[in-house]
Amino acid sequence: MFGEILNRQQERIDYTFHPGQDDGRIVVLGHGVTGNKDRPFVVALAGGLSAAGIGVLRFSFAGNGDSGGRFEDATVSKEADDLESVLDAVGDRFIYYIGHSMGGAVGVLQASRDQRIRCLVSLAGMVHTDAFAKREFGEQTPDSGCMWEDDGCPLSQSYMDDMASIHSVVELASSISVPWLFVHGTEDDVVPPQDTHDIMARAAGSTQLLELAGSDHVFSDDATAPMVSGVVAWVSKHVDGK
Repeated sequence: MFGEILNRQQERIDYTFHPGQDDGRIVVLGHGVTGNKDRPFVVALAGGLSAAGIGVLRFSFAGNGDSGGRFEDATVSKEADDLESVLDAVGDRFIYYIGHSMGGAVGVLQASRDQRIRCLVSLAGMVHTDAFAKREFGEQTPDSGCMWEDDGCPLSQSYMDDMASIHSVVELASSISVPWLFVHGTEDDVVPPQDTHDIMARAAGSTQLLELAGSDHVFSDDATAPMVSGVVAWVSKHVDGK
């Protein structure tokens, strides 16, 4: 439907489109670090939204999944540029952006400067980027070690430098006035639930928190259904950005 999507580096962005009602609305759905568009909970969420009549474009950031580019180059800043290219391809529609984990930080960065994002959803959204990188990868050697001992996810110095340079997206919340849903599991041991509370307190617009008792970072098992139903209900309610 949207043809080939290329980022600024002319790397192909792999995506899947789930049709909804042709009412000018679309959800753009981004994943977290080491993830891709085909994570089970991402696919489940896209399916739930489509079934509710809302079109969804789920995509893999460059360097991830079947998209072009190198994983080593995938940083928050570069992924925000990838998202901008996807928004360009989507065109003149009412856009909701949903981002998981690092994709949540990407969403905050882009929404703070791009008025095309009319509603925002953070799924276990990363906020304090420098703290995350040091906590999760501080014992690894950049350009030598890997993320979570996964050989397919090499840890680059550019990733660590970008996380340190951004430091935190918390202060950007004050420039985001669109409706914003936060979803976080109480048993998330990758991005602390406190990250969500920190940024939610600074948001300029209307906010809502969906806290899922017992859920982990990727909304496994019994947490998938309440996450999907909660997000679908919120997105369906915010048809006109109010």
